[in-house]
Amino acid sequence: MKKFIIMLIVSVPILINGQTKLNGSHANLNLTCSNCHSCTIPTKENPCIKPCPRESLIRIDQKPEEGPRVIVIDKVRDTDIYAPVKFSHLAHAEMADMTGGCRTCHHYNPPGNVIGCSDCHEASRKRADITKPDLKGAYHQQCMNCHRSWSGRTDCVDCHAIKDKANLQPVKSSDEKKKRIHPEVKAPDKITFNTKTDKGKFVTFYHNDHTNLFGIECSQCHSNESCGKCHSQIKKPAEVRKSFAEQHKRCSSCHDTKTNCNSCHTNKEAAPFNHKISTGFDIAKFHGKLNCNRCHTTAAKFTGLNKDCVTCHGAWSWDNFDHKKTGLVLNETHGELECESCHKDKSYSNPTCTDCHDDLTYPKNLPGKLIKR
Repeated sequence: MKKFIIMLIVSVPILINGQTKLNGSHANLNLTCSNCHSCTIPTKENPCIKPCPRESLIRIDQKPEEGPRVIVIDKVRDTDIYAPVKFSHLAHAEMADMTGGCRTCHHYNPPGNVIGCSDCHEASRKRADITKPDLKGAYHQQCMNCHRSWSGRTDCVDCHAIKDKANLQPVKSSDEKKKRIHPEVKAPDKITFNTKTDKGKFVTFYHNDHTNLFGIECSQCHSNESCGKCHSQIKKPAEVRKSFAEQHKRCSSCHDTKTNCNSCHTNKEAAPFNHKISTGFDIAKFHGKLNCNRCHTTAAKFTGLNKDCVTCHGAWSWDNFDHKKTGLVLNETHGELECESCHKDKSYSNPTCTDCHDDLTYPKNLPGKLIKR
């Protein structure tokens, strides 16, 4: 019995050390296990790998059709069972277009280029730098998370054809003529949400205002969505009641969702965005056709601008401004005057006549002729 106890005391530290001992590469890098593993003691059978933290994303945007239609993935050849993977790049690029585009998979790119996985991830599993997965690990981690979310399956044969049965012939010419593979997702103009709050039972969300007018990108709201949202083959669990913060997460980055509920919650469907009603500044006459970012140059920031014309148009002068752009062609007398003669302090919206005329006022008496703009 004493021998057994002694052996147990000696062997336990060895077993524990065997589980936690790092190889030379791990030790040199001074890594923390929890950065990559979700469990305390990862094993080969159950490595508990977390999604890789991508802290240095270099963004690049391309249209799906600008990339290749099909890629044959054949750089990982550690088995003779499966043939190279014939990967429909166009279909996947179209699916990712709304949730993040190229950077969904190509998360590190030099300016102006979209580089392939093998440019960063080594094909050899035995490598010095283990801060990023090897090529096989990168492929599988990138693909399996999405496939698991909508089908629940990650069987090898879902992507890999048995070597003797594989068809690696080029894409047929009829397929080449197709502009799209995945059906185009039609964005709604308006979505009305029914809520149970006493702040107002309707929230009218004008999708086209947010994308076309305010310049909000799809991925800013849909970044955490996958194919499973529309194509899930898995029975959805019972819906869990979301907290206030979770319900308003997508909106709170731009809107004050804590103290200004009435800006979104109303007792009837709200009208689309109107600059005059919302801000008190009527832009319909001269600025209505401009994109918001012409004036609001900081993304997602639409407050704090000075309404005075001189803020943007301080360099206007008699020499460089064509007055007929305002819809009023000045007569010969007024056309020779400096701007400040009528627009005191460069207040272009309220011209004054009293410095020269005792009995004339604007707009009752016009200094020229109105024309269609």
